[in-house]
Amino acid sequence: MINLQKGQKIDLTKGHPSLKKIIVALGWSPQTKVGEQFDLDASVFMANSNGKCMKDEDFIFYNNLKHSSDAVIHSGDERTGDKEGDDEVITVDFSKMPINIEELDFIVTIHDANRRNQNFGQVNNAYVRVLDPEQNNTQLLKFDLGEDFSVETAVSICKIYRKGGEWKFSAEGVGYAHGLDGFVRDHGLMA
Repeated sequence: MINLQKGQKIDLTKGHPSLKKIIVALGWSPQTKVGEQFDLDASVFMANSNGKCMKDEDFIFYNNLKHSSDAVIHSGDERTGDKEGDDEVITVDFSKMPINIEELDFIVTIHDANRRNQNFGQVNNAYVRVLDPEQNNTQLLKFDLGEDFSVETAVSICKIYRKGGEWKFSAEGVGYAHGLDGFVRDHGLMA
């Protein structure tokens, strides 16, 4: 198992040619229980080589849990982050990935952050783990966000991208104040 730092990249499939499917597990804990509960949401933008989604269906989130190809399937919305272990889980099947999809951008946002006056500075222990479901969910890598955010309401936590026919993982950990709408626009979809 490899612990990654922000900005590090690693090959997923080059060293593991039998790796056809992975589980991307995300977790977090709110710092405080004061005020309204935190509802963090994991989303995936399935993008082409230009970083754009070709259609609305390429945006996987709590209202669109599954791509028609079955290449990306979201487990559903965990509304509080209070449960033990992983909060939201996304399964990625490389063998079913449409040929035009070159990048999977994993985003975590705070639902209704502006109205609730919430930001990622109030969130602890954010992480992403990649597991191999064919090997008893063996953990392949982990990236602990470990950032001190202040005004950010959204984080690009990681990217999985295709290069030279292989799939790679990039530990991003970049915060944004524009929330989910900004990512939707950045990926060529209507907000």
